[in-house]
Amino acid sequence: MKKAFFIDRDGVLNVEVDYLGDPEKMELLPGVPEAVKLLHKAGYLAVVITNQAGIAKGYYTLENMFQVHARMQHELLKYGQDALLDAFYHCPHHPDFTGICQCRKPGTLMLEKAAAAFDIDLKSSFMTGDRMSDLYAGRNAGCKESCLVYTGYGRKNADAARQEGFPAADNFYEAVKMLLEKR
Repeated sequence: MKKAFFIDRDGVLNVEVDYLGDPEKMELLPGVPEAVKLLHKAGYLAVVITNQAGIAKGYYTLENMFQVHARMQHELLKYGQDALLDAFYHCPHHPDFTGICQCRKPGTLMLEKAAAAFDIDLKSSFMTGDRMSDLYAGRNAGCKESCLVYTGYGRKNADAARQEGFPAADNFYEAVKMLLEKR
């Protein structure tokens, strides 16, 4: 079985802009290409797990989201093939607009689908994110550990993460280094 780093998108890989639907506004955070290369070198897949409630709310379309992902991959490719993300899973729902679903984090359906598609051992995998829902999704899915990053909304969630026993790092690169040392 394979291992993966499940990664929230907004505020972890790219600068948080609230409802990112315009690919021109996608800006990678510092250290992201290096982090992806590092986890690939260690034998992990890089799988994005992202809630995209802006689709349900009508702020942007599914196609806009795919364009953002394409732009992200285009920017990462500048650092080499080993900097590319392996897959993207998204939840286009919001309970107030589309009802309750199992894919919206902290639900685990996105992680479970990725695990089934790529033969991923969740117990050997990690989740990184800037919100408690990201961390709970990893925990609920049975990941080895979930880690908060202080970028995006991370600082606002630092106390709650600490109280729940989740580790934290300044950014995605630091989270990858820390979690790889723990494996």
